[in-house]
Amino acid sequence: MEAEERDAGSDRTPGSVSDPARDPARDSVRDSVDDHVARWLPVLPGLDPDIEGAVTRMQKITVRLRRFRERSLVDFALDRHEFDTLHQLIARGGKAAPSDLAADLDLAPASVTGRLDALERRGFVRRAPSTTDRRRVNVEVTEEGRATWLGAMDVVGHEEYRLLGTLSSDERRQLSDLLRRVMRAAEHPPEHPPERKRE
Repeated sequence: MEAEERDAGSDRTPGSVSDPARDPARDSVRDSVDDHVARWLPVLPGLDPDIEGAVTRMQKITVRLRRFRERSLVDFALDRHEFDTLHQLIARGGKAAPSDLAADLDLAPASVTGRLDALERRGFVRRAPSTTDRRRVNVEVTEEGRATWLGAMDVVGHEEYRLLGTLSSDERRQLSDLLRRVMRAAEHPPEHPPERKRE
């Protein structure tokens, strides 16, 4: 099937792999992705409904959380680049050299300088001479900057806890472990990926 063929209810095009036996008990509780998979099964008889369902659900949940984050940035009058810069700064304990932030954000130093200038004007960060090297300047998050970042984070965090709170603690641990295995495969792709079959 060509990559251009897409389901109207999803931004993902199914891949074709072997179809395992299904558990009828799972049909007792359905969601919108079940309908998506059901539409594609007659089109791609070799479709693995569990792979398609898992990937599509991960995509939809990610999109939902991204929308919550964007909404929270609007509520706290933060631009995305301001939030990202505060996020990386706080991840370093609230204090860092501009060069470190540039590396974390994968930006040129001049771009980070512009971001820090804007954050400093808003009172979210301050610059201070390094205590170990007077030639260097460190950037520190202010209480107002930390509170603004935390407020934006809380909106997303609440939704994350609401969604994953439908699972027990053991189920959440199991889910995290399973996704870790998938993530490791993503981080270590095969050296010689299989060639795509020509139509």
